[in-house]
Amino acid sequence: MDDNLATGQCLCGAVTFCISGEFESFFLCHCARCRKGSGSAHSANLFSTRAMINWVSGEKYIKTFRLSGSRHTRSFCADCGSALPVFQVDLGLLVVPAGSLDSRINIRPNAHICWSSRANWDNDPTSIERIDGLPR
Repeated sequence: MDDNLATGQCLCGAVTFCISGEFESFFLCHCARCRKGSGSAHSANLFSTRAMINWVSGEKYIKTFRLSGSRHTRSFCADCGSALPVFQVDLGLLVVPAGSLDSRINIRPNAHICWSSRANWDNDPTSIERIDGLPR
């Protein structure tokens, strides 16, 4: 597969997409908004001002939420709730949730951002036991 081509989909498979072009940055954001939106310790988003997205199927299932008074915007599948890419027109920026991609990507996270806002239980994840698969 071309290094500048990535494919992805939502969990239920209703929405599929293809992205052509390079990602310029990859951030793990620990702000409260991203924690709420992801339901996890942080969001993991890729950013590009040059990449183009092609919605292959299911574009009618995409819902977008914009938090009033902020730049916080997220898109998701109306059926399964999976995070999906969103193009922020005012910023000319494509934001792609890394977990929505099926393709391997050739960029590592640049940084943890909003680190001082992280959850109190998200302190030293490298010290936690690692289990391959589900716990018993």
